[in-house]
Amino acid sequence: MSPLILSAAGAALLLDTGGQGLPRVRHFGAGLGPVAGPDLLPALAAPAVPLLPAQGDSWYGRPGLSGSRTGEHWPVRWTLDRLDAEATPGAGGTVTIAASDPRAGLELVSELAMDAGGLVTMRHTVTNTAATPYRLEGLTCALPVPERAAELLDFTGRWALEKVPQRRAFGHGVWSRENRRGRTGHDATGLLVAGTEAFGCRSGEVWAVHAGWSGDHVHYAERVHEGVALLAAGELLEPGEIILAQGESYRTPQVYFTWSGAGLDDASARLHAHLRAGRALPVRPVTLNNWEATYFDHGLDRLLELADKAAAAGIERFVLDDGWFRHRRHDRAGLGDWYVDEQVWPDGLHPLADHVRKLGMQFGLWFEPEMVNPDSDLIREHPDWILGRAERMPPPQRHQQTLDLARPEAYDYLLERLDTLVAEYALDYIKWDHNRDIAEPVHDGVPGVHAQTLATYRLLDELRRRHPGLEIESCSSGGARIDYGILARTDRVWTSDSNDALDRQAIQRWTGLLVPPERMGSHVGAPHDHVTGRSLPLAFRAGTALFGHMGVEWDLTSASESDLEELATWIALHKRLRPVLHAGNVVRADHPDPSALLHGVVLPERGVFGFVQLTSRVGSGAAPLRLPGLDPAALYEVRVAGPVPDGAAMPEWAATPVRLPGSALGELGLPAPALRPTSVLVIEVVKVAGCDMRSHADF
Repeated sequence: MSPLILSAAGAALLLDTGGQGLPRVRHFGAGLGPVAGPDLLPALAAPAVPLLPAQGDSWYGRPGLSGSRTGEHWPVRWTLDRLDAEATPGAGGTVTIAASDPRAGLELVSELAMDAGGLVTMRHTVTNTAATPYRLEGLTCALPVPERAAELLDFTGRWALEKVPQRRAFGHGVWSRENRRGRTGHDATGLLVAGTEAFGCRSGEVWAVHAGWSGDHVHYAERVHEGVALLAAGELLEPGEIILAQGESYRTPQVYFTWSGAGLDDASARLHAHLRAGRALPVRPVTLNNWEATYFDHGLDRLLELADKAAAAGIERFVLDDGWFRHRRHDRAGLGDWYVDEQVWPDGLHPLADHVRKLGMQFGLWFEPEMVNPDSDLIREHPDWILGRAERMPPPQRHQQTLDLARPEAYDYLLERLDTLVAEYALDYIKWDHNRDIAEPVHDGVPGVHAQTLATYRLLDELRRRHPGLEIESCSSGGARIDYGILARTDRVWTSDSNDALDRQAIQRWTGLLVPPERMGSHVGAPHDHVTGRSLPLAFRAGTALFGHMGVEWDLTSASESDLEELATWIALHKRLRPVLHAGNVVRADHPDPSALLHGVVLPERGVFGFVQLTSRVGSGAAPLRLPGLDPAALYEVRVAGPVPDGAAMPEWAATPVRLPGSALGELGLPAPALRPTSVLVIEVVKVAGCDMRSHADF
């Protein structure tokens, strides 16, 4: 029987559909060219991995499906009932597989798709067909990786220092990253990557998996001694969380698989393209958030002055953060009481909102809908709405508990309050926060994270349905809820609670593997950072924020006139470069100097690069700036785009625009400037119209 092949953008997924059971995956990786016919599969050396690995398919690693029934146990052996496929060579396609095991009392539907960018998505649905309940313990999605995938990369972190990379050898056994925090987590891996030895951003072959789920989740890599390895991910279920009665089903989150033959950048580009294709975003307005400027001080005159300064600097959206609702003079009370505090705002928020709009800015508001303070009118009236056992309060964090959104009355209350406030103030934007891990979640006597996550999704979906123009940011004490489940419902993520630009360089670099720049909130913080205490120059803070969804979180009323002028210059530069920064392919050079970074965003006609000197370099000479991602056959005009950093020793090319072919810029590079630590140089390249170096043999 001929294999089933999905192919697009140089990637391919090959399914062996012969036999009575589930198809086996024989290959996920580089495109295979015009191969077909019954002779292909016997000739392939690649081992086969069952679509849902199980011992009945001679897989002795971690099973893809695990569960039990009281009093009897039948290992699952699937019989293929139906396979529907639509595949267009070079353009991807879809596969839907239905299978069953009457003895085990289960049915399965597996859905696979490859998009035009070569990204593979997968999800499974299992249904209990027997009269006895089925206790589902786990259901994950997996694809194989070849033996040459010798290293693993994943990410850890903490509050205000997310996405810290860690690498290790991909040996025998399971490397599992499990999250039980009730949200994606500061330490969430985001992407679990397997790759050839010493792979980098622009080199090596890599495979990666991501679970698009905002609750408890698992990502794992496994290699068995038979020579087979795989990557897998899915929801992490607690015992008793999913018990299927006859006819009931469970559907996994969407799981994303990406491959690249040219390092992490290409794998990342496939993810970015998929996310961008899902929903077109309007121009991303430069945003001011008042949190680090005023905290809980909501004096109207002070906020009006802050809005004036923001508008004068070119800011396009003003967001009022925590502190506007009843009893919220500190973080120990008021969460859940979503009414404008009449004591602080006797005329409501209208005086501020109207003033902001007269200045030409949008108006947004902060909420933390899923959390409550026990010291709140809501919980005094409804103590049973807390997610947990009524007999014992869960451990507190940040003076907060979690509101049980799966309880219809709590859900209805939140929807009514949010809907009313969005309508009354014609809100353009919501910053949706989630500031604690969920501990001991119990809903109706069973573990409650699954139901809580789905209820949150429903709430977001319904709010957007009622207010189609509303934009929503996912914040979770910084970057603790960044995944494709929440990004399907929001427009932006708050990357970290740290605005320290030095830490932000790494946080944004690695978060950006999953999230494109236009969806990564990146703010210019205060001169003296509120989290780390580090003092950094404005040019470095602004040059770091430039490469994301730019914003400001700084008390501009305390800034000098020269600082305000410099900030306005950077904001104007961001607006000019925004069409590239928020639409192009992100590139990260494998720069040989560990004291510096070189990254950029490239479109066919233009590119923007940032050369970042993090610390003092060891050598007296600097490595050249080899600009990645450019068309080698095109001629480019190269210029310095932003302010020249203080104290920089600039090379000759920086004095006036020069013209060089993409091949030379990528292979030989530009002479690097000598920059002081914590400096950014912004470089712009523009393709020269009508110049194609393919006609010049010397190049």
